[in-house]
Amino acid sequence: MKKLMAGRREKTRGAGAMSRRLFLRGAGVGLALPLLESLEPKAWAAAAANPPRRMLFINTALGLHGPSFFPKGTGVDYAASPYLEILRDFRSDFSVFSGLSHPHVAGGHATESSFLTAAPHPNRDGFINTISLDQLVAERLSSETRFDFLALGIGRYSLSWTRDGVPIPPLTRPSEIFARLFVEGTREEQARSLRALDQGRSVLDAVRERAKRLSRKLSAGDRDNLDQYFTSVRGLEERLARRKAWALKPKPKVEAEPPRDITDPADISGRTRLMLDLAHLALQTDSTRVITLFQEGNFLVPPIDGVDMDWHLLSHHGHDPKRLKQLQRVELEQMRLLRGLLAKLAETPDSGGRLLDRSMVLFGSNLGNASSHDARNLPILLAGGGFKHGSHLAFDARNNTPLCNLFLSMLQRMGLETERFASSSGTLNGLELEAG
Repeated sequence: MKKLMAGRREKTRGAGAMSRRLFLRGAGVGLALPLLESLEPKAWAAAAANPPRRMLFINTALGLHGPSFFPKGTGVDYAASPYLEILRDFRSDFSVFSGLSHPHVAGGHATESSFLTAAPHPNRDGFINTISLDQLVAERLSSETRFDFLALGIGRYSLSWTRDGVPIPPLTRPSEIFARLFVEGTREEQARSLRALDQGRSVLDAVRERAKRLSRKLSAGDRDNLDQYFTSVRGLEERLARRKAWALKPKPKVEAEPPRDITDPADISGRTRLMLDLAHLALQTDSTRVITLFQEGNFLVPPIDGVDMDWHLLSHHGHDPKRLKQLQRVELEQMRLLRGLLAKLAETPDSGGRLLDRSMVLFGSNLGNASSHDARNLPILLAGGGFKHGSHLAFDARNNTPLCNLFLSMLQRMGLETERFASSSGTLNGLELEAG
């Protein structure tokens, strides 16, 4: 019994693991046995041999001060910058890049819309965005986890855009995110959710029948367009079916306390810390494998010692020493938050290794120089994911390499068989996989 109860006290237990467990039931009580390898079907053993990969994108919209971020020297012998020095314990777990940007994305705050899409000219009237990298992956992995993706935000917007170029609203309240991930609803709430999913399917059935009747009156060209519409409807039906299947499965259990929302909008660091904690839990429990976090800047003074000007004003420092000193205090705090995330991922076991080894964490900004709104030479760092890290990969500072080359390398690491994404010209030279 002690061993059985020890199994119950695991730190986390994902929904996938729950579905593979045996239960001893009696007197209306169910106790979960630990995973028993000798009873696992071959399919489970195969899944254990090929564990899932994950990705997390973090964008800080007001940039990072280049001289404080980019290291001196290249390759593995680079001299760490003040910001990278914060991550010194994880030097072999990340790569830093310079000379990357999106072609035809000139500058300004509107470039945040193109960070994960590379859609050109976001500043122009009539701009239409394209699908973001995370959504492309989410489409391919939509049946694997309870949530296709999590679009988190510290502000009004997320980094995520649909295939039709529609912005996806962010999840902004940590308490609500935690509840979605880990809190079971009441029986009434679960029944209401299932009824809503069934209602969605019935509506799609009615629409499909009407469209079929209409198709008899259409030209060949219109019928082709209607076929594309049917394809979209089928996709919606499949997603509804998956959601219903997940709604019937128990949510993972975690020992973490539900977070309390921070109501002070100026406390971006505190709010970011809560989001990163939730991202770690979501990846650890395999609740999703694709997460974005957009950290918008604002015109408020962050509660950081030595800072008395708002973050947006500090980002437009104009090389003023006083502003630069305060800006560095703010950005050093962002690097400490990143270090905390990497530490948690490194400490979390996953598939015989570390969760960090299975999770790609991309950290950076859509602005290379926020003071001048320049979107060239973006500050970009990639940690984990099973790449061979520890280097500064420096590309041409004047004729930048497409950032989408890095995105393509990440897509292929996720197992997507594709040779192109947006403005990519190939995978990123110099970024290699770890042996084995």
